[in-house]
This record gives sequence, structure tokens and C-alpha cells, in this order.
Amino acid sequence: MYAVIESGGRHYRVAVGDTIDVEKVTADQGATINIDRVIMVSGDAGVSIGKPLVEGAKVTATVREHFRGPKLIIFKMKPKKRYRRKTGHRQSLTRLRIDSIDA
Repeated sequence: MYAVIESGGRHYRVAVGDTIDVEKVTADQGATINIDRVIMVSGDAGVSIGKPLVEGAKVTATVREHFRGPKLIIFKMKPKKRYRRKTGHRQSLTRLRIDSIDA
């Protein structure tokens, strides 16, 4: 059984026991969260596709840790004009472990 969920504007295909990295969630480490934005559920009974969400479906996950992603380098340059800017960015992320999928 697997589901497609939406978190932080992105879609993730998850199954029970998976670990995923999503945009930072405002929950403490070790807390259990319910994700109600379920787009699709596939199981023994078949596939349920939402319009836009599956009614009554939810995914339960545990917050494993909060961390920051790898550093991304942003470099802007205009040739022949002596214009160069170098900046960086690190995104705050949350690691979730999927506990159950309820359809």
C-alpha cells in the first residue's frame, strides 16, 4: 500500500516505513503528525484518486529530526561589466518516518 501526499508544495510517494525529507514542519522532535493532504491512495482495494484530495484519507508520521539541507551556491555574473555576486542558501528540512496510511 502506498500514498501520494503533498507537503510544502511538493508531492511525495510514501509507503509505511519510509523516511522522507520535507520542508520544515512546526512540530517537536518525536511528535506524531497527521498529513491530511492525500492526493492518491493505492492498496488492495484498488486505486483512489482525489479531486483534488481523497476524502477521509490521512497519513500518520513521526518527526525524526530537524536539520538543514546542503548549501546551494548562487552565483550571478554579467560578462564584461565586472559584476559578480556570490551568495549561498541552506533550506531548513524535517525528516519524517511514515507510520500508517489510513484510506
